[in-house]
Amino acid sequence: MTEFVKTEVRNTTGVITLDRPKALNSLTPEMARAIDATLKQWRDDDAVEQVVIQSSGKHFCSGGDVRAARDGILEGREAEVDAFFADEYAMNLDIANYPKPYIALCNGVIMGGGMGVSAHGSHMVVTQDAFASMPEMNIGYITDVGMSWVLQNLPKVPSQSLGTFLGLTGYRLSPDDMLATGLATHKVSSLDGVLEGIIEEGPGYLDTVAVEPGESELSSLYDGIERTFQGSWAEIQGRLDGKLAELVAKLTAQASPSSLVAAAELFAANASKDLAGALDNERRLGALMTREPDFAEGVRAVLVDKDQSPNFAPQPEPGKYRDVLRN
Repeated sequence: MTEFVKTEVRNTTGVITLDRPKALNSLTPEMARAIDATLKQWRDDDAVEQVVIQSSGKHFCSGGDVRAARDGILEGREAEVDAFFADEYAMNLDIANYPKPYIALCNGVIMGGGMGVSAHGSHMVVTQDAFASMPEMNIGYITDVGMSWVLQNLPKVPSQSLGTFLGLTGYRLSPDDMLATGLATHKVSSLDGVLEGIIEEGPGYLDTVAVEPGESELSSLYDGIERTFQGSWAEIQGRLDGKLAELVAKLTAQASPSSLVAAAELFAANASKDLAGALDNERRLGALMTREPDFAEGVRAVLVDKDQSPNFAPQPEPGKYRDVLRN
């Protein structure tokens, strides 16, 4: 186990707490393995009727520890980095297939790997200050942790175009966007007392404390997104116009051109996959992306030096990415 993941059973509720607040609870390989091992232990334990995952601090989870992955690549430990991503994706699939209620209590930042340990569950509860995003384009990587499948199969707005938009732009979904798309199941004014309520009353307690949804700004973009976000990144670029073009230009200003090209191919390939197949494609493509210079450069610019000035490679043709994907 790891010092950054706390686990306990309270009455019939298994509670997992992410406890690495100084790093916004970003997931290390040890944390991912600890979560998965705990879920496997509780799966067949009749004393545990539901699982809650939460975090310490003001933020749920900012993603996977890609700084460590970058270090591994630069030091020639590619197999170790591949194993980290493979283990994390296996955990994501286990959460999606979990036979008991799996409830994520999310506040603040929900990004990257944080989506992977929340959005695959049966219940995703968000606070008023929460936001969700997949910003991998800015670090030279691709949409992963199963979100290249989830985002185009959102319960209330299933759409390959919408998923592709969310993945490529890293658009920040508000709590109301998450409710409108079905990414989140409940919005609450605060997480104070919510865990205790679930422990006492079960998942049904959430319905008693949920607040009414507000307006989703994302919904006003649906029509333009449907017309535009299909096919390759070059084809998408050719269709962009008006206010949507301005928004996409702003959101992708610091994105790796290679990541945009690769991610568009990933979403297209995973449109016909189930989650397991989509995760396998993410693993295949991810192994290629981590070995390209843009990954080390993107993580450097965003998370190491934090100068937000990456020197990315020119936009490539999509063939090399299509070649590693299973359609």
